[in-house]
Amino acid sequence: MGFPTRNFPVLFLSSLLLFLTNFNLLIPLSESASDYTSLVYKGCAKQSFSDPTGVYSQALSALFGSLAQQSSKSKFFKTTSGTGQTTISGLFQCRGDLSNADCYNCVSKLPQMVDSLCGKTIAARVQLLGCYLLYEVSGFAQISGMEMLYKTCGATNVAGSGFEERRDTAFSVLENGVVSGHGFYTTSYESMYVLGQCEGDLGDSDCSECVKSAVQRSQVECGSSISGQIYLHKCFISYNYYPNGVPRRSSSSSSSSSSSSSSSGTGQTTGKTVAIILGGAAGVGFLVICLLFTRGLMKKHDGM
Repeated sequence: MGFPTRNFPVLFLSSLLLFLTNFNLLIPLSESASDYTSLVYKGCAKQSFSDPTGVYSQALSALFGSLAQQSSKSKFFKTTSGTGQTTISGLFQCRGDLSNADCYNCVSKLPQMVDSLCGKTIAARVQLLGCYLLYEVSGFAQISGMEMLYKTCGATNVAGSGFEERRDTAFSVLENGVVSGHGFYTTSYESMYVLGQCEGDLGDSDCSECVKSAVQRSQVECGSSISGQIYLHKCFISYNYYPNGVPRRSSSSSSSSSSSSSSSGTGQTTGKTVAIILGGAAGVGFLVICLLFTRGLMKKHDGM
């Protein structure tokens, strides 16, 4: 038993309007990116520089300006400012999955933060979630690239249930990934999300050793913690365990390596294209039904 022909346009029009009203509910929304400008840690030298003539301040200001300018077109940049004993070397690095605009936004906040957090010290490093900046006055004692600068471990423990095995397998994938990704890699494995990055001028071999060291530190320092971040001088890693599955991440948050980033972008573009096609088809259908409905009313009016 079908619908009466006379009522079909009205019923179909009502269904179509309901579809258009709820169309946006069919498109899944990406998880919003974490605040990449949040402070992770600061490292300030104990010694301040004496600057009666202002030469150090001028060199530091020029260094900061150069780093901020480069951050709009690069994710890593290293340079020097000043001459002789007043030479100051510095660099910035953004997380590999940040856009150029986000990188600039992140780095441009760092000079003021360095000044307010450390003052006029002979060396300083400030790490945000999405980027970091460091500088050293000429003659500052160098430290090992493997030296741990900061760690944080989640308060919740998930020992047992195969957690350690999943974590260690994800770490193994990460160790190989930073080499193929030339210094940056992130991936998901059985509810584990891991990320690793090395300083931009570190070679693949040294990067691999640095990340392996960070992984070992994480296993010892964080144990069965649900999450952790380990920052060494030349690299850092982070991991998170999601019992209900790794949430979807937006492009400013994370993606699975360079190649996966491209795949992720393609998927997002395809999703948008499908949404546009469906929306366009629904719009055309709506127009056709309106015309048919109007024509039916006119015929009915003429018949009367």
